[in-house]
This record gives sequence, structure tokens and C-alpha cells, in this order.
Amino acid sequence: MSMVVDRRELDFVLFELLDIERLQSHPRFASYDRNAMCQILDAAQRIAETEFLPIAARVDADEPRFVDGGVVLPAGIDQALGAYAQAGFFALPFKAELGGLQAPWVLHTAASGMFTCANTAVTNYAFLTIAAANLLSAFGSEELKARFLPPMLEGRWFGTMCLSEPQAGSSLGDIRTTAMLGDDGLYRIRGSKMWISGGEQEISENIVHMVLAKIPGGPAGSKGISLFLVPKRRVLADGCIVEANNIALAGLNHKMGQRGTTNCLLNFGEAGETLGYLIGEPHRGLEYMFHMMNEARIGVGHASVMAALGGYLYASDYAKTRAQGRRIDQKDPLAAPVPIIEHADIRRMLMAQKAAVEGAQALCLYCATLVDELAVAEDAETAEWLAALLGLLTPVVKSWPSEHCLEANKWAIQVLGGYGYTRDYPLERLYRDNRLNHIHEGTFGIQGMDLVGRKVSADKGRTMRRFVNLAHETVTAAGKIERLAEEAAILSECLGVLSETTDTLLGCSDLAARLANATLYLDAFGHVVVGWMWLRQAIVAAEAIAAGDGSEAGREFYEGKMAAYRYFSRYELPLAITRLRLCSALDRTCLDAPPTMFGC
Repeated sequence: MSMVVDRRELDFVLFELLDIERLQSHPRFASYDRNAMCQILDAAQRIAETEFLPIAARVDADEPRFVDGGVVLPAGIDQALGAYAQAGFFALPFKAELGGLQAPWVLHTAASGMFTCANTAVTNYAFLTIAAANLLSAFGSEELKARFLPPMLEGRWFGTMCLSEPQAGSSLGDIRTTAMLGDDGLYRIRGSKMWISGGEQEISENIVHMVLAKIPGGPAGSKGISLFLVPKRRVLADGCIVEANNIALAGLNHKMGQRGTTNCLLNFGEAGETLGYLIGEPHRGLEYMFHMMNEARIGVGHASVMAALGGYLYASDYAKTRAQGRRIDQKDPLAAPVPIIEHADIRRMLMAQKAAVEGAQALCLYCATLVDELAVAEDAETAEWLAALLGLLTPVVKSWPSEHCLEANKWAIQVLGGYGYTRDYPLERLYRDNRLNHIHEGTFGIQGMDLVGRKVSADKGRTMRRFVNLAHETVTAAGKIERLAEEAAILSECLGVLSETTDTLLGCSDLAARLANATLYLDAFGHVVVGWMWLRQAIVAAEAIAAGDGSEAGREFYEGKMAAYRYFSRYELPLAITRLRLCSALDRTCLDAPPTMFGC
């Protein structure tokens, strides 16, 4: 049994639910038939299990140390990332003309998930590098791409995202880092950046920082932010690395989880000039950064799914083998103990994990297919709709897994009882690792503000209404299947309440009241979206059962899908209605709460 992936489940989502083989019909993905995609998934699983998983506990216990102005990392990270690079995973999603393997983003997401499940902390270095390279490939000049992309796609140079600052946090409009243009056309970067994951290490030959800074004289606030490529070591036009670029490590942050990833306070321009290259046009840095946020937030949401999957796999295996207690109808105290999976409450906790993990995984991979479809869209109308739908779902795909898959990690610990709380099993580490996903790439609250304040309001609810119609089409299809009619009706009711609530919020002229419960609206919308994904899965499972041409194991798999769908519909979906009703009432309890009530 693998502890980094459930391949039967993954194959179901990729090939039965999402039918990603259809992407091969576009010339960009012509090389990726099912056999080719499965070979890549097989390679990812093998490397994740042999190189990443065995060192996960060690890199967590022996976290990076700040020594003589540099970082000392635990052993094994370089070897694991070397295997990742040698197999071509840094280059997997990039276009061939850039030196990439031109794979679909959904395949890259699925493969990356195995590494994340095995060892989030080590995988982060690759995740950040791919995100930085993605940004460079989208907006960098041809000269910068030629100089910096090849070593990044080869895995020789790593990348980071330098956004936050000690005094600003998520309020990027308040950043103070400056960029002064020199006579040579390069910018002198000066300031400090905080919470920089992967910001300092000696694994890679160089580090390519993507830095947000302000050019003096530009617009105030977030409109004056520009984006710069700032290498740790300076690079000549021919790609040769020369002297250091005066980026000083001021300290390491000691974290609750994901400890093997360095997290740094960096000072730019403190002991000499730090040279940077402008990416794109001045004052459009935040716009560029948000361009890659769809992919990055899918990645964060999927990372949360995979941390929860790891917990679920361990909890399920433990529950099947741990003998304790007797069935409720067994009165003989001398009877042999039964595996704890025989107890209804253990199955309830496993069901909660399965429903969250498999629902969220389907959502993440569905959104990844939207990235692929958008990349190859051949007409403006289709591209506009795909971009709008992806934008609407992005706050959900980031936040819902980070909330509810973290809850799944909690239930995994509970299944193991006291053992789950110890380091004898990885459950407590997986929980700690997963907790960061709720914070970075925009907190739960920021995602709620984005959804209500931007995504829904910007087009006066047009995209939301179109999504509701799309989901209703699924409900209609499910209504024709007797086994699904009852639960499909629950989703239909949720969609109706969602529409009513959305109209109420859009009609509210008091901005503070409209946004006061934006996080609750986001969470409820997430339940509806995941309920939709579960209904789609249930339709596929019901049709497979009706066809009756599978093995006994196949039937058990599909029946398990049906049971998890019932659980989500009956136990989770009704919560969406409760939260939406609170939002539609424009409740002001939190908004009007006086700050003085929260202690001195």
C-alpha cells in the first residue's frame, strides 16, 4: 500500500471523471496519451516513495540552522531534489520552446501531489521554482528568459516569491522596498522581505528571487508596485554566475511545520548594491503576480489535499490492523478484540476524511484542467468564460481544502488516538505541515474578500449565475438516476439559496455589511462547489455500477464513492444553507462587536 497516493482514486478522477485524455486532441498536448501520462505518474510515485518519503521525519526534526550568515540544511534534501530534476519534473509543465516537456498542467499537478504528500518541506523548493519560472515565462523579456529559465527548468537554479515585508504582511500596498533605476538600465533594490520560503540555501547554484518593489515617483499604494527579478548571485549575459548580489540573510523563522523549507528575513542592498531586472512594465507588478496566483493557489489547495490524503492513508491502514474493543453486540469479555474499523465512530471519522480529501482533490484537478483548456482556447468567448470560471473558483480551491482537509488531518490523528499525537506516526507532522496552507497565498479571510468583493461583484454576479446553471445541469442529469435523486435535491436547494444570498449581497450598498461575513459566504460556496464535484463523481460511479462489467473490487470502489457522496450530501451540504442564511441576513454581530470586548 502506497502512503503517497491512492492510484485507483487518482486514475478515477483523471481518466473517468475529468477525461483528461481529451487534451491530447490539441497539438500542444499531442504527446500525452494515457500511457505517457501514466508513465509520468509512475515515475513520480517511485521517486516520491524512495527519495522524498524516507527523509521526511528527519528534515522535520533537524530544521535549517542559521550559521555564520548562511543556512545549514539537513542531509538528503539535495539528493531528493536532484532525483526530481533528473526525471524532468521542474520542466514538466513548460512549453517545449522554453526547454520544457509541455505536459498538461493537470498532469503536473497530479504528479507534484505525490511529492507533496511524501515530503511537503522538500517539495516546496520545486513548487516555488516552478512558480517563479512560470512568472518569468509569462512576462519576462526574451533576454531574461534566455538567461534565467534554462537553469531553472533544469533544476540547477531555484526560485522564490518575495512579496511580504515585516511591517506590511498581506497588505502589499504598504510595502517599502524601493527600486532605483541606474544608468546601466538595471535597478538598485533596497529593503527587507519577510516570510520568504526557500530564500536562502546552498542546494542550488543560484536563487532567482521575484521581488515586489516600488519605483520612486510611481502611484501610491498597490498601483505603484513593480516586479523585479533579483538573483542571489549576479549572472552575466552568457549565463555565467559571478559575484554575490548583496542579499543578506537576516534570520530564519522557526515554524510549526514544513520545517525543512527555509523561511527567511532577507535584506536587499544593505552592504552594497543589489541589482534587479524589471519584469514587464513599471507599476504592473501586482497584476503580474496575480496572473500566476491561479496556478499557485491551485497548488496550495492541492498541497492541503495531499497532506490530508497522507493522514487518511495512515489512519485507514491503522484502523484495519489495530485490534481494540469488541462489537457493540458482543457481550463476552473473553471474545477476541476486533479491528477498530468495526466501530461506527471510527468509520464516521474515516468517512469525513474520505469525503473531504476526494471531493477537494477532484476540485483541484478540475481547476487544473481549466488552466489547460484556457491555454489552448481557440476563440475569445470560450477563453473569457474559462478565465471567469477559474477566477471564481480560485478562492475556493485555495481555501476550502486548507480549512476542511486540515480538519481531515485532525480526524486522522483521532483515529490513532494517543499514537496519533506522537512521533511514532507521521500524523502530527502532516497536521503541522498542513496548517500553513491556511495562511500563505492569501488567508481564508482574504480569499473571502476576493470572492465577494471582486470575483462576484465585478461582473454583478454574471459568472456566479452561469456557474449555478452549470451545476443545475449536473443536478438534472443526476435526477434521472434513482439512486442519486434524494441527494441531488439537496444540492439543488443549496444552489437556490446560494443564488438568493448572492443577489442580496449584490443589492447591499453598505460595503462593510456586504463584506462582514465574506468568509462564511466563501466557505458555504466551497461546500456547494465540492458538493457539485461529488455529484459528478457519483454519476460516473452509478453508471459504472449499472454497466456491471467490472470486477468485485471495481464494484466495491464505486459503491464506496456512492457512500462518500451520501455522507457529504447529508452531513456537510446542509451546513452551506445555514451559513448562506446568515450571510443573506446581513448579520452585523462581528462587524459591530466593539474592540474593547476582547480584553485589555
